Amino acid sequence: MATLAPHQPAELAPAHWTEGTPSDEALAHIPGEAGWPIVGNTFKMLSDPHGQTRRMIEKYGRVYKSKAFGGWNVALIGAEANEMVLMNRDKAFSSEQGWGPVLDKLFPRGLMLIDFDHHRADRRALSIAFKPGPMRHYAGSLNRGIAKRLDEWGTGEMRFYPAIKELTLDLAADSFIGIPWGPEADRINRAFVDMVQASVAPVRKPLPFTQMKRGVDGRAFLVDYFTRETHRRRAEGGGQDMFSQFATAEYEDGSLMPVDEVVDHMNFLMMAAHDTITSSATSLLWLLAKHPEWQDRLRDEVIGVTGGVDAQGRVRDLDYDDLGKLELTDMAFKEALRFVPPVPSMPRRALKSFEYGGYQIPAGAHVGINIHYTHHDEEYWDNPYTFDPMRFTPEQVKARHKYAWVPFGGGAHMCLGLHFAYMQVKVLLAQMLPRYRVELAAGDPDWQAWPIPKPKDGLKIALKAI
Repeated sequence: MATLAPHQPAELAPAHWTEGTPSDEALAHIPGEAGWPIVGNTFKMLSDPHGQTRRMIEKYGRVYKSKAFGGWNVALIGAEANEMVLMNRDKAFSSEQGWGPVLDKLFPRGLMLIDFDHHRADRRALSIAFKPGPMRHYAGSLNRGIAKRLDEWGTGEMRFYPAIKELTLDLAADSFIGIPWGPEADRINRAFVDMVQASVAPVRKPLPFTQMKRGVDGRAFLVDYFTRETHRRRAEGGGQDMFSQFATAEYEDGSLMPVDEVVDHMNFLMMAAHDTITSSATSLLWLLAKHPEWQDRLRDEVIGVTGGVDAQGRVRDLDYDDLGKLELTDMAFKEALRFVPPVPSMPRRALKSFEYGGYQIPAGAHVGINIHYTHHDEEYWDNPYTFDPMRFTPEQVKARHKYAWVPFGGGAHMCLGLHFAYMQVKVLLAQMLPRYRVELAAGDPDWQAWPIPKPKDGLKIALKAI
């Protein structure tokens, strides 16, 4: 059980990620390794993060330190560690200062990069975009957009990941922005890709020709775009799309959120929705193609809820009020999120010294939980590398540690858009499965683990008419 130590210094200055960092001597009692000179374990983490985690746990246990990306990180492994860090009951951990060294040049002041009262106020203001009224609007947009694109895909072989990535961006244009992208689509897509890839680039300064420079340039482009759009939305009085909801969001005192903060939140949430939903939808389609018996069960469930194909041969929409009826689909998606969590690990910074697993971790230490490892830990999951949606029956969920499954995080920083993610994936399957049978066209793909998982070959599938 984790306990806070008596020594509880004040919060560290958020702009200075190295200020107050514990010395090597202060961390000497924690087992681990520094890796190679200068780069530490950075390249090991980038090339095989899951394998590196397993090796470190086998060698040092469930609390260990590793030097990567310029400094020490203390890994805290297991469901109890997840609960302690994510619930953060004593305000001992900063999300802002954990993600800051990785994302501050790219996604500053996004909802994940602010803490405590600031985070609570902004989250409350932004939550208006996920109320039932706007969500019904998004559901209609998703059904229309996905149905149109699936008709365009037709039958035959395709690479699913780039196709669903493009579709997700187009859906975001409609649901999030409320306008067609037009000729700016490729530039916006490229900006998001550059920013996400830059988040784990070994070179952390935006030097010419580096990935970090491309990421910083991508951010500048999007800041300009969203700033102009925010002013326009406020002048026009808003709308049902997510951006209009953000642009006109008010704090409890009735004041509008500053334009630059609206821009930062929109930039961050677009990235989160775009890349994490793309990853999650891809992992689910991969697993359903590998397990046709589950694909058939989900197809039967979808048709039972929506009616499948109407008299004119068109696939019926999934109504917003019917989302909760897709129980097996919900369980299969949760199992896919367990199998391939879209955010494999989460960093934090200790604002106070604390004890965990028999070790005293000093204030200022960069710490992290490993979601992917916990999702495959035999302590919580039988046959963890077997796809089994029945793990998520109410009885199984109740019997398991609540924080053994945390694909959307937890506590105050639980993903604000998780219900939108469920909705988009359910609409995708409701439109897809009555039309097509999905098969793998090239066997199991290798997966790139970081920064957001994706199949290296794009996931080659074959769509066959039902």
